[in-house]
Amino acid sequence: MQLYEPISTLKPVADDLWIVDGPIVRMAFGWLKFPFPTRMVVVRLREGALWVWSPVALVPRLRAELDRLGPVRHLVSPNRIHYEHIPAWQAAYPDAIAWASPGVRERAASQRITVAFDHDLGDDAPAAWRDELDQLVFRGSAMLEEVVFFHRTSRTLILADLIENFERDKVRGPWRWLVAMGGVLDPDGKTPGDLRWTFRKHRDVARRCYEHMLAWAPERIIMAHGRWYPQDGEQELRRAFRWTAA
Repeated sequence: MQLYEPISTLKPVADDLWIVDGPIVRMAFGWLKFPFPTRMVVVRLREGALWVWSPVALVPRLRAELDRLGPVRHLVSPNRIHYEHIPAWQAAYPDAIAWASPGVRERAASQRITVAFDHDLGDDAPAAWRDELDQLVFRGSAMLEEVVFFHRTSRTLILADLIENFERDKVRGPWRWLVAMGGVLDPDGKTPGDLRWTFRKHRDVARRCYEHMLAWAPERIIMAHGRWYPQDGEQELRRAFRWTAA
């Protein structure tokens, strides 16, 4: 899996909105360890504080860039498998608040990773960002609930694993076959097949969550893994979530 170079540096997306492409992480699927490119999102809130979604590995260059933008105040885990680097960020920014997604506390404990989460995320955005970011818990899965976010001023939808979109020329060897089997090969990236299967009993719930996101009318969609969508957000959302109507 090829990286989205340059990594560990801020890349502007819109006013007060940046992405940071990070290093490869490996997720275990049985005896396989699949390589995932990583990506985080930074929002500078109106009072100047930084909201950091799904933090990637913190390196000195990235920390210096962030410190020039403003104080890091919020560390956000969007779902239970996006949290691993939060302890290092807490050590670097002890005044930052760590926000827990559904199930992440239990997941971290099972992996013997100590994360001192301060608050839990739900459907209602906390006062710290409710005037700038909308959020929703995407429900219906028997395996994974994800908190999705919408940055209003830039009309950007922020997803972690509900859409994955791996580019063919960045996936090497047998991994390309697995990506194609999972239904997450660009240009038709979507919710991975194994995760889609876990919605089979509550697809109606997933449909309602999808329709809620669609009502936000996103112009762009940023995801944690693979090529993200800088334009045509509504069109891409309809395409990627057509499975909810099946």
